[in-house]
Amino acid sequence: MSSGPPTVEPHVERPGPVELRDPLVAREFKRASVWFGLALLVAGVIVLAQPLLLIIGGMIFAVFLDGGARLLGRFLPIRRGFRLLLTLLLGFGFVAWVGWFAGTTIAAQFEALRIVVTAQFDKLMETVSSLGLIPKGPPTNLGSQLLGSVGRLTSVVGSAIGAVTSVILMLVIGIFLAIEPRLYDRGIAWMLPVRHREQFYRIANHVGYTLRRLLLGRLLGMVFEGFFTGVLLWLVGVPMAALLGLITGILAFIPNIGAISSGILMVAVGFSAGPHQGFAAIIIYFAVQNIDGYLIIPYIARRTVDLAPAIVLAMQLLMGALFGILGILFADPILAAIKVTLMDLSHENAEKDGLSPEVVGDGASSP
Repeated sequence: MSSGPPTVEPHVERPGPVELRDPLVAREFKRASVWFGLALLVAGVIVLAQPLLLIIGGMIFAVFLDGGARLLGRFLPIRRGFRLLLTLLLGFGFVAWVGWFAGTTIAAQFEALRIVVTAQFDKLMETVSSLGLIPKGPPTNLGSQLLGSVGRLTSVVGSAIGAVTSVILMLVIGIFLAIEPRLYDRGIAWMLPVRHREQFYRIANHVGYTLRRLLLGRLLGMVFEGFFTGVLLWLVGVPMAALLGLITGILAFIPNIGAISSGILMVAVGFSAGPHQGFAAIIIYFAVQNIDGYLIIPYIARRTVDLAPAIVLAMQLLMGALFGILGILFADPILAAIKVTLMDLSHENAEKDGLSPEVVGDGASSP
């Protein structure tokens, strides 16, 4: 019987708790990373709400510029840089003309509009108070509460200096993004895994296509509502028709809320001139809104993404409560981008599972 060294059984090394090659550890690590990332995302949105909205505003402005450059490219066979410069000149030139027109032609009407709306609001409160629907008292109390709510809503850009600074920052960000969009796309894609980069480029192109069509529809709606509202109000003798048309066109950029706000102003000014003008203002408001809502917007929606009005309004209320006036302005494009992204991901997952994309619903049209 030999007395040699004892035989050592071979030991099989197994992955430890920090070894990501273990499928269980890798799966749990991914789950923990997702929840931790969501927590950081929520905290970042809360803490960095204002700069994030400024960046989003710059991206939306970049979409405007890119859409204008692409549109000019259909008629002018020049380099994209020159088309982008021409778009900037035309855009700022139009804004300067509107500012000059408003400053020289209808600036005095702003004070008159404020007086008329205040007087009509006081009459409405007196009528409602006489019916016993609200306690009798100074009619300006409710108005002060409403104005206080609006003041809280617009706290993001609460000062004139802050508003101007925010606008300048959004314009600068938008111009830089529009000059070299591929540079920033590649920068974002570089932070993603290689296997997801092609998907990112595809979804980014689709989102950009959708936002260009969506913003084009908004611009067409603004021009249509502003022009025809001003002309029709002028024909029926409503005071300050040009100012009301300008306000209606500007507020048309904000679906639902903008139309309601401009309609209230329009009807108030109409009744200040007499019952005939007041009822005519109501008819004009509904006529213009129905033509825009049933002809222009559906035509644009067929080429982009169809957003349900109730969902858009809910998104505006949520964004307004969280982020103020900037949240209301950007709610529609943000919602469209989210829907297009989710629909594209759903279609790709359906194709991987061997299902027809129609099973997951109808999304936006492809570029």
